[in-house]
Amino acid sequence: MTPRPTPPSGFGLVVHQPLRRRHCAGCRRGPLPLLVVEDGAPRCLDCADLGHLVFLPRGDTALTRRAREESGLSAVVVRFNRRRGRYERQGVLVEEEALARAERRCLADAEARRLRRARDARRRAAGDARFAEAFAAEIRRLFPGCPAERARAVAAHASVRGSRRVGRSAAGRALSEGAVTSAVAASVRHLDTPYDRLLMSGVPRNEARRRIAAAVEAVLAGWSQARSASAG
Repeated sequence: MTPRPTPPSGFGLVVHQPLRRRHCAGCRRGPLPLLVVEDGAPRCLDCADLGHLVFLPRGDTALTRRAREESGLSAVVVRFNRRRGRYERQGVLVEEEALARAERRCLADAEARRLRRARDARRRAAGDARFAEAFAAEIRRLFPGCPAERARAVAAHASVRGSRRVGRSAAGRALSEGAVTSAVAASVRHLDTPYDRLLMSGVPRNEARRRIAAAVEAVLAGWSQARSASAG
């Protein structure tokens, strides 16, 4: 039979989760959920002077690292994976007070992250509001006949974060005339023409756009007339 490999030396002090029933060579207790191998013989944690440690399962890297930092004595718990032919970490044994201190540190970090996320969210919301206002103002400059409430609604819709709408494009962020006009035209298409009804009736999108193009242009022209009059 091929001998089982030993755990990597980088594990440090090692405690095993046995795959079969084992009893302590010292006190004869068993079967043991965890054991230490000393001189080839299994020892329970009490006989190995590790009985006061508590088990922290793997999964939370930050908590594990901090628990080991806080603990004067710790051990890595491993179990042999027969299919892979290697030992794998299952967690660590650390002092109970060390684990409590590590948990407090992680909770403090979690609270700090929560507060930072809240601050970032408020900052993004404020920035988005300023951008929507600027977008609405540009709509009103290009299309003075567009009602103010409609301009605000178009700007709010076009500039939703993560929406990939025209307001979030590079041109939209730069408030280019083409991007702003495109956003207004999209609003007119859906709200002031039968475009949506045409789509619902099965008319292909390109054909539906062709049918309502003149109506869209008429609304845009009407809204921009005040600008032309002012420029004249």
